[in-house]
Amino acid sequence: MFLLAGLIPLGIAMDQSGAAAYIADHLFLLLEGTPVPVILAATALLAALFSLFMSNTAAIVLFVPLIIPIGIKTGIDPRPLTLLAAVSTSNSFILPTHQVNALFMTPGGYRNRDYLKAGGAMTLIFLIVAVGIMKLFYF
Repeated sequence: MFLLAGLIPLGIAMDQSGAAAYIADHLFLLLEGTPVPVILAATALLAALFSLFMSNTAAIVLFVPLIIPIGIKTGIDPRPLTLLAAVSTSNSFILPTHQVNALFMTPGGYRNRDYLKAGGAMTLIFLIVAVGIMKLFYF
């Protein structure tokens, strides 16, 4: 709980210090002029990537200050982008970073490669469905 509570000020600091705007500007240069589905896919992929290295709550706290400026600069409503990112950070199939996956790793005799094999396909399906639903309902 204290770890997550400590990340909220970090997200605020990224926003207020200009670090989030700086990173968002560089991401915007990559995404400028691309169609909405590409921006949605990039948002979902980056959010899922963030959650591989930290908890999903921490990932969304750090990622939201980046998404809002990108949404504003690309002319996309940042609220659905934020929702997509929040859903995509729950995509923890590739590595046993989620508590439940780690809990079953030792008793089940699973290894990281098992998660990569099974989780790779699940992650791809998850991202396609999440982006498709956001495109269908919000754009």
